[in-house]
Amino acid sequence: MTPDPKGQVIRNGLGDLDLLLNRTFRAPIDDVWASVTESARTERWIGGWSGEAGVGRTVAFQMTAEEGAPSQDVLIDECEAPKRLVVEFMQGDETWRISLDLTEADSVTTLRFTMRLPEGHDVSDTGPGWEYYLDRLVADRLGESMPGWDDYYPAQKAYYQAAIGAMGQG
Repeated sequence: MTPDPKGQVIRNGLGDLDLLLNRTFRAPIDDVWASVTESARTERWIGGWSGEAGVGRTVAFQMTAEEGAPSQDVLIDECEAPKRLVVEFMQGDETWRISLDLTEADSVTTLRFTMRLPEGHDVSDTGPGWEYYLDRLVADRLGESMPGWDDYYPAQKAYYQAAIGAMGQG
């Protein structure tokens, strides 16, 4: 079964394009925060990191869901536990600015994922990838088996091509 894509592509206040994805969890915000910041827990769904974490510091991040992926440096731009984390991944010539914003209401925590899309970036390749990783986070938290990559890509590529086309970029 192919999961339905849930992401949106919007123009932010700076005139740039952002990829937005939301996931909700029946859990306290502190527990969800730990799932996205503690290396032992992030390793279960996306990858682990090492180094001394802190605003302005760089940690070494190693993907665990992609066999043979090289380690990469991740700069921590903002960290306001347990509500906001902003990091920058270096992806070849691109810098991927990722924001995670968490809110809690009525024992439900919502995670809002935002990726600033670099100029000319093909969101039809990365949109399905972030859907996949965030669904892996959901599966990990629920104790379910991990989703398969082939259910996301290329199945969701057309959805994201249409989303970027609607923004006048396709």
